[in-house]
Amino acid sequence: MSRRALLRGTAAGAGAVALPALLTACGGPGDEVKIGSNASDAVPRKAFAEVFNAYEKKSDKKVKVNTVNHEAFQEGINRYLKGTPDDVFMWFAGYRMQFFAEQGQLADISDLWKGFDGFSAALKAQSTGKDGKQYLVPYYYYPWAVFYRKSVFAQHGYEIPKTFDEFRALAKRMDKDGLDAIAFGDKDGWPAMGTFDYLNMRANGYDFHVSLMGGEESWTDPKVKHVFDLWRGLMPYHQKGANGRTWQEAAQSLAQKKSGMAVFGLPHPGQQFSAADREDLDFFAFPEIDSAYGQDAVEAPIDGFLLAKKSKRQKEGKELMKYLATPAAEEIYLKRDPNNIAVNDKASTSSYNALQKKAVDLVSNAKQISQFMDRDTRPDFASQVMIRAIQQFINKPNDIDGLTKDIESQKKTIFASD
Repeated sequence: MSRRALLRGTAAGAGAVALPALLTACGGPGDEVKIGSNASDAVPRKAFAEVFNAYEKKSDKKVKVNTVNHEAFQEGINRYLKGTPDDVFMWFAGYRMQFFAEQGQLADISDLWKGFDGFSAALKAQSTGKDGKQYLVPYYYYPWAVFYRKSVFAQHGYEIPKTFDEFRALAKRMDKDGLDAIAFGDKDGWPAMGTFDYLNMRANGYDFHVSLMGGEESWTDPKVKHVFDLWRGLMPYHQKGANGRTWQEAAQSLAQKKSGMAVFGLPHPGQQFSAADREDLDFFAFPEIDSAYGQDAVEAPIDGFLLAKKSKRQKEGKELMKYLATPAAEEIYLKRDPNNIAVNDKASTSSYNALQKKAVDLVSNAKQISQFMDRDTRPDFASQVMIRAIQQFINKPNDIDGLTKDIESQKKTIFASD
């Protein structure tokens, strides 16, 4: 799930990123509805296969799935959409969807939304372009939190921290106990963004965070510097060498009981834990920093399906998307993939494991939901500025003034480019 390639693909011009040979769709009319899938990992790939098989039986229509390595799909997305894309393809809510809607690459599915049931107003907002039209069928989400192993906490007598001071004290204690307190891998450039988002929302509130991501606040604001200063105080308890470590390796260190905690999305540690160990995996909400904001905001990215504007099977594509919006379609998928949560509130949770049920509670009790830095801001700002800036901070966390000044200078240039 490498967002570095995702960001590079969405921010670059059509000719800037070479289209992977694998990402070749087959346009043109026919009986089949073609789906561009980035679900290349074994678990989601099998789960989606069952969903599409169920649709074929229900509709008596053929579905052809073009599955591409997740990273390669993101890297080639621009040329994919400007070439001969599949009819329906997997993508992301929020800015990620709006970016291609503004380019005229997506088909308007507002007519479908008039008949949808079970989607909240927040989900509709995340599926809506800047023109007020709907383009996305949301399919699942996954909250970000602080993950840990219950057995490790029990062994050492650790308690769940509620406040940032307690969190930092726990990290210090884990360090003394010989653990890497916080598993950390930012080789792909995006994982550390989740930590920044939570620090900012907890210290400055959701509204300020959204304004900052939207280019409306200054990165030299003392509020932003405070976020980096809080993070700097935690940095001694992160795994060293994070810029050379993948998120998978960081999650594996948690599974191997070498690390005590990790800030991740629900699928990330789940994919690295064996089935036998999965019941030992647990999480808690990122701790409170300022009581004025508490733990109100939750980071919960939403994934779903889009209809390509170039598709010659608009009617067939919409019929498939209408099915994908049903509780039944989500239930089939989630019986096979325990690492995500259904977005349709009418979908049954009977097959959910304890972690999924806890994730539902976390999001349902949230007062605000963010999408993740690389989905909540401009893709070019995330890719060209923030990946490098955060990695620079990880290597040299003491020059906060210089770092924020540089970010702000580049932000002004990028956000003024429209």
